[in-house]
Amino acid sequence: MEQHRILMIDGHEVHYRDEGRDNGKVLVLLHGFLQSLDVWSSYVLSYMHDLRVITIDLPGHGHTESFSEVHSMDFMAKIVKRVLEEAGVDQCVMVGHSMGGYAALAFAEKYPYTLRGLGLINSHALSDSEQHHANRQAVCAQVQENRASYIVNFVPTLFDGCNRAALSQDIKDLQEQCLETRTEAILAAQKGMMARPSRILVLQQLEVPVLFIYGKNDNRIPLEIAISQAMLPHHSEILLLDHVGHMAFMEDREYVKLRIKNFVDTCYY
Repeated sequence: MEQHRILMIDGHEVHYRDEGRDNGKVLVLLHGFLQSLDVWSSYVLSYMHDLRVITIDLPGHGHTESFSEVHSMDFMAKIVKRVLEEAGVDQCVMVGHSMGGYAALAFAEKYPYTLRGLGLINSHALSDSEQHHANRQAVCAQVQENRASYIVNFVPTLFDGCNRAALSQDIKDLQEQCLETRTEAILAAQKGMMARPSRILVLQQLEVPVLFIYGKNDNRIPLEIAISQAMLPHHSEILLLDHVGHMAFMEDREYVKLRIKNFVDTCYY
């Protein structure tokens, strides 16, 4: 099974890929801010003989069109649900990176019966603080002034400094991918993240396993927040990676690949 599909929702194109082996195990991967489903290519290649893998261009990202001036995490969750309905998926393990994790948490709140497991990579359940609000407003101003400059300078900061030289080609590829994101889509995503509520209660009430993957040198999520949130679910697992920043799934690719695959197997055991 290998298909690039387009789903029309309210007159807008939503792009996704449905690949791999349809053996009852379904993994849904949600990308982060500015990215697209292409960031998961190596993961899909590794999993496709063992799992069915669905990757989605979230609203305004990749080839999926923008819908409005604000793309809330709840709205992104609804789009993901529509894609899964179109694909005939009743249950899945959902893993989201950063913004994709926020969307996955919104999905878990709205459609908990759809999940066999939830994975958060460099993501968390807190709402934005006042400082984060101010930072996002500053990002919006920078993007409106010079979108390309903001993206080119922003992407390398996601990686731990010790990895930037070795991953220079990955960083360049990611910059080129992110440059495809239009100004209105960047602003809509920032406004959506700014408005998201705390979903700590979602973590506390989830009855399925939750996997947390963090870089110890993530300059966006303090380690104490990562560890404290991993204590909340009924069943949780946490992977803390040395010399890794905010892009754990790229900075320690092979290890994270294996850990996610093992997690999916556990959820379907």
